[in-house]
This record gives sequence, C-alpha cells and structure tokens, in this order.
Amino acid sequence: MSLDAVSGLLSGPTVDLIKAAILGIVEGFTEFLPVSSTGHLLLMEHFIGWDDDAFGKSFVILIQLGAILALLTIYFGRLWSLATNMFSRWEATRFVIGVLLAFLPAAVIGALAGSYIKAHLFDVRVVCISLIVGGFVLLIVDRMNLQPRHHEATEFSLPMYFAIGVCQCLAMIPGVSRSGSTIVAAMLFGADRRSAAEFSFWLAMPTMVGAFAYEAFKSRHDLTTDHITAIAVGFVFAFIFGVIAVKGLLRYVQRHTFALFAWWRIIVGTAGIFALYLA
Repeated sequence: MSLDAVSGLLSGPTVDLIKAAILGIVEGFTEFLPVSSTGHLLLMEHFIGWDDDAFGKSFVILIQLGAILALLTIYFGRLWSLATNMFSRWEATRFVIGVLLAFLPAAVIGALAGSYIKAHLFDVRVVCISLIVGGFVLLIVDRMNLQPRHHEATEFSLPMYFAIGVCQCLAMIPGVSRSGSTIVAAMLFGADRRSAAEFSFWLAMPTMVGAFAYEAFKSRHDLTTDHITAIAVGFVFAFIFGVIAVKGLLRYVQRHTFALFAWWRIIVGTAGIFALYLA
C-alpha cells in the first residue's frame, strides 16, 4: 500500500478523534514521568500524520490542561490548606514564594523565546537526541552516591527552589522532559527521590497552566469546531491517565530508582532515529 493510501486511511473526523484520544492517553501518562510528554507527542504526531498540521504543535500544549487538572484534583486538599494558611503561616508563605521563584525563569524565557523554540526545536530529530541524552543523564544521576538532605518538598531552601526552576528551562527543548529536569536538579541539590518527584508536581501547576493560557490565547483565532472537539477528547483522556500516572509515580519511586524511565527514553529515542532514517 502506498504512503498516499495510508495517509488517506488515517484521515477524517472520526480518525482524528481517535488520534486525539491516543495523544491524550500519551500526554496524561507521560506528563509527570521523567520521559518527556511533549517529545512522545511530537514523535506520535510525526508518525500518525499531524506534524504537517500547524495546529498540531499547539494541540500538544493545549491538551496538557487535562493532565494539570488531574494533578489539581489529587492535590486539592493540600492546595486548599496552602491557600488558607499562606497569609498566616510563614511555612506556607515561604513555600508559595519558593514555587513562584522556581516558576519565574521558565515564564521569562518562555515569553521571550517561546515562538523561536516552537519554530526551530519542535523537530523529531531533536526529540530523539534529547530522549537518548536525557536517558543517560538520568542513569548517571540515579547511580551517583547522593546523600539526600531534604525529604519534604515544602522545606527546600529558597535558592534551591530558584535553581531547580533554572534547570527546568532545559525542558523547553522537546525531549528533555520538564519533570525529568526538575527531578534530576532537585536530587543533585540534595532532595530524595520522592520529594524531588513531588516538587516537580508542584512546579508543574503554574508552569503548565501558564503554558496552556499562553498557547490558548495565541491560537484563539485558529481554533475551529473540529479543533475544539479534538482538544476536548484529548483533555478527557489526559485527565484520566494523568491521575493514574501521578499516583503511580509517587508509589513507584518510594521503592525503585529511575532506571526504568531512563532506559525507556533511550529505547524510544533510538527507535525513533531508526524509524526516521529507514522511512
């Protein structure tokens, strides 16, 4: 069967909704794991035919809202406690300041260079290389004889919060992984695996909400009924699988290293490179 024939089969409103569901599952399941959700989505878009659609690059960011709402749902009790105590208890105020400090570098660089990054770095070759390199970095850090000094994400120092936020900016390169960069940074700065993973969740909240709002505003004139329907489908699946991923990761890192995710990155990145050059 020719490539044109395959492309014809992989088109149409129903198939596009199936694609949206699949991408939503991938987004929800990978967003909070150190494997790069954006990288996985871009690879899948390339191989199922959405990479030629200008809206496709926006879609991978817009459906993140489902994953972030999954996180907000799980953390609702702690968020409410934080909101009600942030003006009366220094510990709560300090943590809010810490999250904002960590969010600041990505907000500034995203606003200044977001369009350039999206135009020049959202490329499957960049994704594959980033996945492989990031996998080896995760393996190396995981095998280092680190001595954790911090066991609670809400008790990091303010300079440590800011430094983690600076490292998060590396994740603007698709394939690096937002959660991966923040987890690795937190571990290198003295956090244990669980608190490092948990702070990546806290930092995800303003980062992903900000990215969604920015992308939604920029894409508002390009949205059609079909786009909105596809986003809704992707959103639902991202929400469901985001809940599964968040709860599963916290349980997993209490008993295991990040080696599984590192090898997954290396395998996916290598397979992607082979697929690109054999196509």
